[in-house]
Amino acid sequence: MRAALEAAGAAQLYTHQAEAINAARAGQHLVVATSTASGKTLCFNVPVLEALARDPLARGLYLYPTKALAQDQLGKLNALLKAAGPGIVNPLAVTYDGDTPQGARGRLRKSARILLTNPDMLHAGILPNHPLWAEFFRHLRYVVIDEAHSYRGVFGSQVACVLRRLRRVCALYQGKAAPVFIAASATIANPAEHFELLTGLRGQVINDDGSPHGPRTFALWNPPFIDRTRTARRSANHEASELFTALVADGVRTIAFARARVVAELLLRYARQQLQRGRPGLVERIAAYRAGYMKDERRAIERALFGGQLIGVVATSALELGIDVGGLDAAILVGYPGTIASLWQQAGRAGRGVEPALATLVGLDNPLDQYYMRHPDQLLGRPQENALLDPDNVYILQRHLPCAAHEAPLRVAADPAASSVTALSDDEKLFGPGFVDAMIALENDGTLRYTGERWVYTQSDYPAQGVSLRDAEGDRFAVLDASNNFRMIEELSASTAPQRVHPGAIYLHQGESYQVTEYNAELRHAIVRPVSADYYTQPREVNDVRIVRSLRHRILPTTTAYLGRVRVRSQVIGFRRLQQFSEAVLDEEPLEMPVSEYETVALWFDLPDDLPALLAARGLDPLGGIHAVEHAAIGILPLFAMCDRWDIGGLSTPRHPDTEQAQIFIYDGFPGGVGIAEKGFDLLPQLWAAALDVIDGCACTDGCPSCVQSPKCGNNNQPLDKAAAQVILQRLLGGRNQRRAAGSE
Repeated sequence: MRAALEAAGAAQLYTHQAEAINAARAGQHLVVATSTASGKTLCFNVPVLEALARDPLARGLYLYPTKALAQDQLGKLNALLKAAGPGIVNPLAVTYDGDTPQGARGRLRKSARILLTNPDMLHAGILPNHPLWAEFFRHLRYVVIDEAHSYRGVFGSQVACVLRRLRRVCALYQGKAAPVFIAASATIANPAEHFELLTGLRGQVINDDGSPHGPRTFALWNPPFIDRTRTARRSANHEASELFTALVADGVRTIAFARARVVAELLLRYARQQLQRGRPGLVERIAAYRAGYMKDERRAIERALFGGQLIGVVATSALELGIDVGGLDAAILVGYPGTIASLWQQAGRAGRGVEPALATLVGLDNPLDQYYMRHPDQLLGRPQENALLDPDNVYILQRHLPCAAHEAPLRVAADPAASSVTALSDDEKLFGPGFVDAMIALENDGTLRYTGERWVYTQSDYPAQGVSLRDAEGDRFAVLDASNNFRMIEELSASTAPQRVHPGAIYLHQGESYQVTEYNAELRHAIVRPVSADYYTQPREVNDVRIVRSLRHRILPTTTAYLGRVRVRSQVIGFRRLQQFSEAVLDEEPLEMPVSEYETVALWFDLPDDLPALLAARGLDPLGGIHAVEHAAIGILPLFAMCDRWDIGGLSTPRHPDTEQAQIFIYDGFPGGVGIAEKGFDLLPQLWAAALDVIDGCACTDGCPSCVQSPKCGNNNQPLDKAAAQVILQRLLGGRNQRRAAGSE
């Protein structure tokens, strides 16, 4: 092992690596939460390889959030295994995922000692077929969860259920013996809580980073105003593309991170147009990389970037994780990525090791980005957020308990005080408080049947095949190119298809424009054709919210706030055409897409009865005011919760039909909820204070995208009244002199 470490350039371990290795050797579950490029991989590779050297039957299971990351780490692991020499018997490490040929899978099941896979394959391919993996599970000693911080929200909540199912299956083959779980995470505020929510286990936290880091310059770049009223800024996409082009033209290896797939494609398109005019030889040395591309295309981009053929890449968060793409010099973040953890992950992709690096955050024209542009100390000195996930979500449990019952009948211990969490004792304890409600629903609809003191799955299919971990609805939507024999150029979530591939939409792929000519919800595909277009499209969506029941309430000095379950109906009602580069709205077109409906968690609060008179006396618009407060609060909520504003929805109304009150609703944009609204409910006065800070600090007169306008608004940001929003927030906070600083308790 010492020789292998020396070959890997790690003859001397960092302090956090030594601490983690010792804890794992002692059989302690643990989470290593240190910075990017701090050598977390050795924290789990060393104890796993030592176990394989001691026991020729021992196995290790490595889970990565993406196939690309697993492929990347396989090469490094094999190099370490080769350096370790013959001391490890049959040191076969393999990837096992959707790209693994069917003919090779049986052989790999028997021969693999370290299996690198992803939660999707574990969920749908391995756990349902665990009898075929009996030898592997019987000797499984370590489960490694890399990039654990990425498991949050709906995806993280579903992976938490998969990991509980993994523990049940391990218990079938090992009894009370159980593998050690090791998680590697970026720095987050709640590593212990997150590890326990994710795995159901308590683990030791190792977060005292002992690795060296090179100098890093971090720049905040705010696009200039383009009008005298200071209400509109130059497009951040245009600014970022020019910065990206300038760096690439100077030979600086650069990665630009965009928050959305369409933005990544726009940036590539803009950059190629600029290079074509000045440095045409570099046009083919830049590319886009994002989820949704076909496997061969992704692999080719990864190889070209690592090998130096590409000098620049525009990516989504798909490259935020630890894939080794060679030495990069600069990172451009087009908009705050939603969390401090992602901010430092993306910035850390440049200048790995002790080399100097440049990271530049280009501010978008929205409340959160502009808040940070005005308060850089709040950005660069801000502690990490809590990673939110909810494994007790009844909606999610109703999807995973049938999978668990198919793998082994569900049971509840007769004596809960004496039970341990195994498949043979208390599944209620394992799956948590939502277990009972989910089981009642599944029994009532006939999915599960109680017989012989256990619940069995009643159907003849494989339930895991119908459950997607990355999409709440579980269905996929194909994008077919009519000009190329209807070849599938991408797959996307069915739940996002109405927004992305509605009729008339401009769809971007590797910087090329395609127009959607057909949308078929029944066959789940959209047909596109290449088109020359100097514009792109943006959907318009409207929502309706009805209260199901209140769960909690807070009596505040000026109002009452509620947390509860609501039913949301959403519909895409049209789209806008926006000019490339300037992003000016050219025109709008109506649509009538299918309505989606789901139940989730929301916070809502009453508006004081005296507000209409107060606003009227000042000549202000109450409707425009509450609408502006809703937008500002949604825009700033990611300051407090590890989420994106696109994960949140809202509604403002002068009289809600369920309460007959003027109210503002903010809800999780996922079925069942994932804790975002609950976080906002707990910190509501701080949320109001931060929203008011954003509005007060904005230089515009009547409201703009930096403070109260929203890119999601289905009502075209009408009506909005910035001054009225200031009065409402001041009133909710009990007057300006009583306002708390944002983020204070």
